[in-house]
Amino acid sequence: MQIIKKILVLILFYLFSSFSISSSQENFLSLKKNKVNVRYGPTFESPIKYIYKKIDLPLKQIDKKENFRRIIDLKNNSGWIHISQLKKSSSIIILENKVLLNKPSNFSRPVARLEKGRLLVVKKCKKEWCNVKTENYSGWIKNNNIWGYSN
Repeated sequence: MQIIKKILVLILFYLFSSFSISSSQENFLSLKKNKVNVRYGPTFESPIKYIYKKIDLPLKQIDKKENFRRIIDLKNNSGWIHISQLKKSSSIIILENKVLLNKPSNFSRPVARLEKGRLLVVKKCKKEWCNVKTENYSGWIKNNNIWGYSN
């Protein structure tokens, strides 16, 4: 009987630890709307900490509780956002100046020069390249030194 109890405890411990590891996995999301409230806690009763005013802003999910996601942004601001205000990440922020290219090749024709901190909407990514668009331009960039994308 003692052996069965020990085995059950080990099984429960394994299940609980694997569940908590997988549920706390970090992934990127982005804002669905131009105005999104960030709260101190995971409820609508929690006070508003600050407000984002940038649609498609990429955020890293670091925790979740029911219908709320705890996020952190590029500047390490964190808080809780209701899942209805978030979508699967479709945007990135570049961490260094980059050249937007016509095709996914270092030898392709340059389209535009992009400044560090620019928000780009991702159309698709393959290997080390992402096809992105900005207000006036569309093209390819290398997916190194960017924030908001995970393989």
